[in-house]
Amino acid sequence: MGKDLRALLALALFAAPMVALPNPAAAQPQDEKKQRSEAKYREKLSKEVRHQLVLLPWYSVFDNLAYKVEGDKVTLYGEVTRPSLKSDAEAAVKSIEGVASVVNNIEVLPLSPMDDQLRRALYRGIYGDAALSRYSVQAVPSIHIVVKNGNVTLEGVVDNETDKNLANLRANQVPNVFSVKNNLVVAGEGK
Repeated sequence: MGKDLRALLALALFAAPMVALPNPAAAQPQDEKKQRSEAKYREKLSKEVRHQLVLLPWYSVFDNLAYKVEGDKVTLYGEVTRPSLKSDAEAAVKSIEGVASVVNNIEVLPLSPMDDQLRRALYRGIYGDAALSRYSVQAVPSIHIVVKNGNVTLEGVVDNETDKNLANLRANQVPNVFSVKNNLVVAGEGK
């Protein structure tokens, strides 16, 4: 009995340090769960920022708004035709729960009657095409036409490479356009 007791005591002494040590394998699922939770939160915050920007009352096909979410900080980018849209975008994003700070890098495009004429002509040229007209039926059309001093940038999302090239072709056919930069993204390909 004394030997059995000593063996049991020895076993307990050797096993005790193993139990007392932190188990990194046990902590790993909690870390993964925390990372997944943070990723879901960032995704939810990003969707809410997008939602608030799209709902802005003066946001149109001639404006382009983009953003970047880093933790609780949101950075706004893009170009707008109205100065009030820049401040409205910042205010809308600041009001979102979970956003601590907003950096507003949105550019207000200069007032220009010539650029306004180009915007109208580009809209007719692009959305007047039978193959591209389906993009105009949304509340905020997916092809954005940004005009600055006669230079055109196409922003947004199209369904395929053919539509991307066709929009570029139609924009280049408009008289008095100095240059066209085609930043359209084909859906599913990303930027």
